[in-house]
Amino acid sequence: MEWLSLVMFALVCVVLLFGYPVAFSLAGTALLFAGLGYLTGTFDGAFLQAMPNRLYGIMTNQTLLAVPLFVFMGVVLEKAKIAEQLLLTMSGVFGRLRGGLAISVILVGMLLAASTGIVGATVVTMGLLSLPSMLKQGYHPAFATGSICATGTLGQIIPPSIALVLLGDVLSSSYQQAQLKQGIFSPESVSVGDLFIGALLPGLMLVLLYMLYTVLVAIFKPDWLLAPAKQQQSIKLADVAQSLLPPLLLIFAVLGSILLGYATPTEAAGVGASGALLIALLKRQLTLARLQEILLNTLTVTSMVFLILIGAALFSLVFRGFGGESLIHHLFDNLPGGVLTAMFVVMLVIFLLGFILDFIEITFIVVPLVGPVLLMMGVDPIWLGIMIALNLQTSFLTPPFGFALFYLRGVAPPDVKTADIYRGVVPFVVIQLLLLVGLAVWPELATWLPDYLQQG
Repeated sequence: MEWLSLVMFALVCVVLLFGYPVAFSLAGTALLFAGLGYLTGTFDGAFLQAMPNRLYGIMTNQTLLAVPLFVFMGVVLEKAKIAEQLLLTMSGVFGRLRGGLAISVILVGMLLAASTGIVGATVVTMGLLSLPSMLKQGYHPAFATGSICATGTLGQIIPPSIALVLLGDVLSSSYQQAQLKQGIFSPESVSVGDLFIGALLPGLMLVLLYMLYTVLVAIFKPDWLLAPAKQQQSIKLADVAQSLLPPLLLIFAVLGSILLGYATPTEAAGVGASGALLIALLKRQLTLARLQEILLNTLTVTSMVFLILIGAALFSLVFRGFGGESLIHHLFDNLPGGVLTAMFVVMLVIFLLGFILDFIEITFIVVPLVGPVLLMMGVDPIWLGIMIALNLQTSFLTPPFGFALFYLRGVAPPDVKTADIYRGVVPFVVIQLLLLVGLAVWPELATWLPDYLQQG
């Protein structure tokens, strides 16, 4: 009855398309199939006895403690109007150049990605702050919306990313599980910090490719990026330092403590949360009402993540109870082309699922099912994690179902056509696909820095 596991997975996708909450869809579908399987004798109820231990493991997981802390840090920086000040400053620095505002948007988006890690918040924030200015300066709507959408998705790959935190926890369990099945009883580990380090080079390369594309557009399609007015206001060095230094110091404190081995990602998240509060206080942006709003937003996002994780844990147990894991092993083992074909199939499925599922659901549903199989086939866990993160980032940007497109459509002026948004993101999707192919051909782009730091 292994085919029932695939029916259950398909039914979950259908239920989600109807708009039902993800956590309840996962748990409800799993319990429905478990009940039917128990009554027909095709499911062993003993699998559900592991659920209390799963719940206890989720609640006591030190790595997952980084999630509410990073969410809190991002929300504090968003409410403290850091993005608005950064954009004004960077526009003053690059504003005299053709395409300078677009370069400013990319750089500010990179800094926001490294400090918030929340794709939706970054796209909406940049859309509200920069899109009216870009349109006012004569930027083509397609290029303006495309650059904002692409920049907003950087939070998926640039650390400290919540997606990488969740992926790191799931891949760590999958890696240990794969090694135990291979008879390795002293398994190696992969941490969230390893994924953070591995994502640095691909993330920075993506930012540079975005900027290179902007320069090429300025050269070959100058009518898309009109020259700025000559009466651009000069900006003082003190203003640049005042806007840039606080978020840069915070990013260096968080990532630097991880890279240098002084702190775990969870401890670094605590540093980031405290630093964000300090910045908000110094900028006099932290009132009691705003603090209550920050705490409520953090609680909402964190509750959603953990509730989905609990639903995914139940779904995973029932899926394994129906023999779904064995079915995946069998399918992958019989694929022509071995590990290359298996990776291609997994990346394609994840890309398509990214149209209907958020990264949290894909991380908790799909990765635990395919991760152990791929890792047993010799795939590097760090490389696999970065490939999945970059793949999901590309999926969230691809028309017509990309989440980033919906976020921007919600805040874009009515005169900006949806077709312009779709047209504008296509070159950025191509850029990300090229980087994904480059990462597939040269895995060292993701694995070299973690290996170097471990050897050092």
